[in-house]
Amino acid sequence: MASRGRAKAQRRLLPSAVESGLRRLVFGAYGFVLIAGAGAVWASLATWSVHDPSLNNATRAVPRNLLGGWGAVIADLGIQSLGLASIVLFLPLAAWGWHLVARTAPNRRRFRLLAWPASVLLLAAALAALPQPKSWPLPNGLGGILGDFFMAGAHIIGPFLPEAAVSFVAGLAFFVVGVWLLLFACGTSTSRLIALWAPRSTAAGEWANAWVGAGMHFVMHTGALLRRVFRRKPRAQHYDEDYEDEDWEEPQPVVGPDGRIEPSFGPAPMVDDMDDEDYDDEDDVTSPNYRITRLEQKEKKKKRHTSISAQFSDTPYDPPSVKLLQQQSRAARGRAVSDEVLQENARELEGVLADFGVKGEITNVRPGPVVTLYELEPAPGTKSSRVIGLADDIARSMSAIAARVAVVPGRNAIGIELPNDRREMVMLRQQFESADFQDSDARLALALGKTIGGEPIIADLSRMPHPLIAGTTGSGKSVGINTMILSLLQRLSPDQCKFIMIDPKMLELSVYDGIPHLLAPVVTDPKKAVVALKWTVREMEERYKRMSKLGVRDIKGYNARVLQAEAKGEVLTRTVQTGFDRSTGRAIYEQEEMDYEPMPYIVVIVDEMADLMMVAGKDIEAAVQRLAQMARAAGIHLITATQRPSVDVITGTIKANFPTR
Repeated sequence: MASRGRAKAQRRLLPSAVESGLRRLVFGAYGFVLIAGAGAVWASLATWSVHDPSLNNATRAVPRNLLGGWGAVIADLGIQSLGLASIVLFLPLAAWGWHLVARTAPNRRRFRLLAWPASVLLLAAALAALPQPKSWPLPNGLGGILGDFFMAGAHIIGPFLPEAAVSFVAGLAFFVVGVWLLLFACGTSTSRLIALWAPRSTAAGEWANAWVGAGMHFVMHTGALLRRVFRRKPRAQHYDEDYEDEDWEEPQPVVGPDGRIEPSFGPAPMVDDMDDEDYDDEDDVTSPNYRITRLEQKEKKKKRHTSISAQFSDTPYDPPSVKLLQQQSRAARGRAVSDEVLQENARELEGVLADFGVKGEITNVRPGPVVTLYELEPAPGTKSSRVIGLADDIARSMSAIAARVAVVPGRNAIGIELPNDRREMVMLRQQFESADFQDSDARLALALGKTIGGEPIIADLSRMPHPLIAGTTGSGKSVGINTMILSLLQRLSPDQCKFIMIDPKMLELSVYDGIPHLLAPVVTDPKKAVVALKWTVREMEERYKRMSKLGVRDIKGYNARVLQAEAKGEVLTRTVQTGFDRSTGRAIYEQEEMDYEPMPYIVVIVDEMADLMMVAGKDIEAAVQRLAQMARAAGIHLITATQRPSVDVITGTIKANFPTR
């Protein structure tokens, strides 16, 4: 045995003291290398910029990172994957380097090596539970992609709890366990961790359990209270905040179109519609020269606007007869404001203004269905602000409910609006029979009512392009939707316009079930509504492919190109590259024939958005968002109505793509 010990001692190259010194020196150098490497990574993370060139950002800009291009790439990978948790990623590495320098190697190295990545992932998930600040430049949360992934798994495990409670509990648990594993991975002894974690006494443990239970109860109670508040929040507050009320817009006097008939106050002579001779009113010399402008509603029975109806088919479209609609009764027509009453009111208004020291002349009177506009031409030197300030006094003197006074833009006149004694009912039949509606060049004309001066309001759905109708029960949402539907049915054939009607209430749109314009029966099941909207999204994508092959930008250009080819008897073709010639290397092209037909417009009508969002909010929001952003050029339009325009029903993304409200 002694000989063996002497043999081993003889085999040593260096003395034991020198060898141990060299070992300490090498381990210390390794430790310093690990600490320096961790410090370099921290320096790159501290100088990270989202604008630096990296694997996600191809740019020729000079990197601002302290370590240059490689530092920018490493920092971007860490921030993208782990977020702010990448800061502690190399903390155990630096701790192991310090252990090598100090010659205090920890035990259980394998378990500590496994605890290293687990602690970083748990801390990333805990950071993902925190709210994302506005200054955060990345689309992911503070925990990066991996943190969001683990936090999403926590939400899947607890689907019956409030989202805020799940985020709080899971984030707190991830943080506590992650910090414990991080300290363990850094080399802290297990006995110290247990002593740090365990309560020092039974009273301290009970105190901690009581506070944890109280915190859980507070989170659950707060989540339930917030849900109750958002459900019972008054609709009028959301409506006032998100939508503008047209009744409170600044009054703008409506200037009638040229060529209107301006009758005198005497008995109007019977003049034929085709007679263009002027008539004079020289017999009426006693009445003042108050000009009254009325809008004459002329029916066009013989001449019908057929240019739009005959685009897709040779046979003209025969729309439903307007006789099916209710006509204004004789009693209502008899209650219309007569010229004598308007003349008397104008004379009285001039007297009221003279009493307040305002001199001027009423030059024009424009009666409307609800209010009458009197145009005052003030005398030189009269301030407009003084007349506008007399609005309440004018209303009191004229025995009116209210009066609105404003300057007529571009003219030397001040408009004074006074309400009529009796409101006139605006009939849809009058709008359909008006020349403005029949001769309108709008592709999707909608008759929405009358202006203050009695002129028809004809809007184009293709320019809106997605209207959002909001209001409480009884405010007229259903009337507006039915008016839009009937306006489209009156002008467009089934080959030109198709409808997809979604009616969760099963009452408003069921009367249209069976008309030839429907692509499918009226949808009343919210789950089937999701299928219908997804089909519409696929149809939109297919239409974009067709328009791309023809080289057009929208459905108008597509239909014009297809109809032009059909009129000339041509076959639509396009040149497609099919490969290369092996011998010459040149590209081989072939002519592809395209058998396309004109595409009709598709109008999707959703009567109640809140019911759909309660059943399948994410699917509905995704489909509506895609349609609202891209469907206009494809000829697909959305008409959405809701009683509750709150944030959970009309999200910010949906609201941004519905400009017409």
